[in-house]
Parts: sequence; structure tokens; C-alpha cells
Amino acid sequence: MSMIRDLRAAVRPSLRKSNALHNSYDTTRDPSASSAVVDCAVYRDGRRLESGTCRTPHEAMLQVREEGGFAWIGLHEPTEEEFAGIAREFGLHPLAVEDAVHAHQRPKLERYDDTLFTVFKTIHYVEHTELTATSEVVETGEVMCFTGRDFVITVRHGGHGSLRALRHRLQDDPELLAKGPSAVLHSIADHVVDGYIAVAGAVQEDIDEVEIEVFSTPAKGSSRGSEAGRIYQLKREVLEFKRAVSPLLRPMQLLSERPMRLIDPDIQKYFRDVADHLARVHEEVVGFDELLNSILQANLAQATVAQNEDMRKITSWAAIVAVPTMICGVYGMNFDHMPELRWRYGYPMVLGVIGVVCFSIHRILKRNGWL
Repeated sequence: MSMIRDLRAAVRPSLRKSNALHNSYDTTRDPSASSAVVDCAVYRDGRRLESGTCRTPHEAMLQVREEGGFAWIGLHEPTEEEFAGIAREFGLHPLAVEDAVHAHQRPKLERYDDTLFTVFKTIHYVEHTELTATSEVVETGEVMCFTGRDFVITVRHGGHGSLRALRHRLQDDPELLAKGPSAVLHSIADHVVDGYIAVAGAVQEDIDEVEIEVFSTPAKGSSRGSEAGRIYQLKREVLEFKRAVSPLLRPMQLLSERPMRLIDPDIQKYFRDVADHLARVHEEVVGFDELLNSILQANLAQATVAQNEDMRKITSWAAIVAVPTMICGVYGMNFDHMPELRWRYGYPMVLGVIGVVCFSIHRILKRNGWL
């Protein structure tokens, strides 16, 4: 199997599941456990080295130094105290440790001595039966990755973005995992970007739904411009999506183009594929933002047109009502010398004049589209 097929098999979902791997460890954090370490393993020649007891990061690194290979340690929302020992063990830079513990970082790539620190924003699409002005469309999390010569430390924040399935798939492909920590970093990057692609498709469906409703005939009882709240909410969610995608472009470009000692040359070239997918997602997200701006402007324009139509109707009826108001006002002044007051046919004549004038005005306004 070629290298690119190996990579695809490792980072794309597979129908094959390994029950033995599922039973050997669990990467879901136990709420009752005091440790933030959800999995700790040593890999040599692409295969996981099992032990009879749960291996600590310190024991894992001792085994790596004695027998070779690399350690992959996964953590979920560690505290400063929980991460302090690991940071000392692996010689992690204090600035990177602070970012990993406190989270809420922009996607980035930084180098500290012989360690690469990479931050990824994970995106999760929130399912909803109906898009409202308060609907949450996307939910973000973070995955930080410390990559060294003989270790990978992943720190995850948020309730989604688990790397459990990814670790299983990598363990199913020892040839790829034998490439070392850089293969893990590439797989994580591709896994995150694949999540972006899936979320972009779901967001596109929401935008299409809003677009159809904006340009369709409004239902009885609803008014033009009522979709503005939903459009604004969708724009906010797209903006959050954009904040996760845009800053990651530069790190992926560096990983794919700049030679790095910690990145295997055979793996580095495949970062270009990740960068290409990320660029396409970025174009889609930028397009979403522009499209929502156009939809919002169209919606507001429709609301303005509807208001103008309402004002024309109100003005037209006011003009019609003004005729009888004026005539009745004149004949309600009760002057003694008004010729029609004593005339036998004065009353029906006034009513007839009012009816003819009002009917004529109505016909004129109707023909001109005001009514």
C-alpha cells in the first residue's frame, strides 16, 4: 500500500473496529478520577507496548529511554497542578504550558527548543430541529499538541473532539505509526480539518434554508424582515467558525513547506493535502459570511419595501377619507346662508358627491398600484 493510502486509512473513518483495542484502554475521562491523563502509551515500530498496570507518563518516558520508540500521552482539561509534573518530565516551555492549561487560544504553531507546540480549534455542529434567533449552530473546543523527538502530548479542552477513534485507527496501521510523533501530528491535523469539512456542509444547509425562506412568499400573519434575527445568529456562528479556520492557515503552510527536524520528510509532504483542504474550507466560510451579508441586505430591503407599501396604502385610504371629512366639515359649520341647507335634495346630493369622488380616487390609486 502506498504512503498516501496509508495516511488516508489512518485519518479517515473506517468500518473496521478493533474490539481488542477498545477493551485494552478507555480514553474517556472518568469523572471520579483525579488525574487528567486519559491514556498513556508507548509505541515502538508502530505498535503499542502493553503493560500489566496503568503506565504513568514518567514510567512511559523511562521505557522510551531504555527501549526506544515514543510516548503518546493524552490529557483532558488538566489543571496546573496535574500538568506541572508532566511539564517537568518532558521539559515543556512555561509559556506553552500556560496556554495548554488555560486554553482559549488562537490556532497557532510555535517552536520551543526541540518541541513543537500546535493549537487546533475543534468545531462541532450542534443539531437543532429548527433554526431560531438563539440557536447554537457550532460549538468549539481545543486540542493542543506538544510534539518532540520521542513523545506526543495532546491536551483536549471541551466536551467533544475526542481523539479516541483516531488513536485506534493509527494503531491499526503500524507502518504509518512507525514514522513517529510527526505522523500523529499529521493525523490530528487532518482529523480536525475533516471535522471542519463536515461542519461546513451542515452550515451550508442552514444557510440554504434561511435563503429560501427569505425569498419565498411570507406566510399569512408573518412580516418581511422577521428572519433578521436568525440571519444575525447564523452570522455570529459563522464568525466563530471563521476564527477557528483562518488562523490555522499559516501553521499548516509552515508544516507543509518549511523543513523541520521534528517532522519526518515522508510525512511533511502530506501536510500539503491538509493545507489544501483547510484552504477550501476557509474559502467556503468566507463565502458563507458574504452570502449571509447579501441575504441580510435583501431581507432588510424587503422589509423596507413592505413598509413603503404599507405607508402607501395608509396614505391612499387617508386621501379617500379626507373627501367626506372635508365636505362634512363644511356642512357642519351651520351657517345660516348656505344654499343647500334648505334644498330638498341637498342631503342625497352631498352623499352622491362624496361617493363619486371617493370611488374615483380609489380607482386612480388602484390603477397606480397604491392599493
